[in-house]
Amino acid sequence: MRFNHALQKLRRGETVFGCAIQCYRSPAIVKTLAAAGFDYVFIDLEHGGFDVETVQDMIETAAASGITPLVRVGELLYSLVARFLDVGAQGIVLPRVEDPLRLREALRWMKFPPEGCRGFGVLPPMVDFAPQSMAAIMDHMNRNTMAVVQFESVVALERAEELLAGGGVDVAMIGPADLSVSFGAPGEFSHPRMVEAIRRFVQQCERAGVTPGIHCRDAEQAQFWVQQGMRFVGAGGEHRLLLERARQVVNELRDLVKPAGVLGRADT
Repeated sequence: MRFNHALQKLRRGETVFGCAIQCYRSPAIVKTLAAAGFDYVFIDLEHGGFDVETVQDMIETAAASGITPLVRVGELLYSLVARFLDVGAQGIVLPRVEDPLRLREALRWMKFPPEGCRGFGVLPPMVDFAPQSMAAIMDHMNRNTMAVVQFESVVALERAEELLAGGGVDVAMIGPADLSVSFGAPGEFSHPRMVEAIRRFVQQCERAGVTPGIHCRDAEQAQFWVQQGMRFVGAGGEHRLLLERARQVVNELRDLVKPAGVLGRADT
């Protein structure tokens, strides 16, 4: 059966790096990110427009490529959480969490009894047709399913200790975009109040025994937060990485021909 490699690394105290998939509906993107060396991808169904079949194809590609597939659901609903776990996701990203009771309920959806209340609907391809008993599959899935909880508002940060206290959270992940809006400073990711609040949050996670995480827009922002103790670190989305690298290559090529172009116009 499949192991959650990113979760294993976190349990060993390592830092893992990932990328969001939000735009391009191709499993080849997953394979490319795996080849680049990312530890995980999170397929975004909060802001992305993917259907279930596309997500399942991405998950299968991830399993074959050795990268951990996570799915961010659009809202906290059992029908969303359980369905994407059933098609092979190795973790769920829960967005916009503020209510401790609601969080406890959502965490139970991710685990089979006795740890939770997830219904058994695991199809043979999702366990690589392993001839295992239901009990063995349930135990394996419980140990290899990652719960990532997003903190995206001032209210969530104020309730962080209560939200983290109940157990069952593997990663507590800051969402900087919505958090900056909540602080009244949209897009100001280096705003002093916001930076200080996130630093306190890292300390709260460490005291609660939860991995602190953040999804950044670029590598520069990610590097800063790794230095502040974040261990589950996203660095942009697939569309942004492609655009940034494409622009860099085009600019470098155009710089090569600028002198020749100027001379050519002068000669005429």
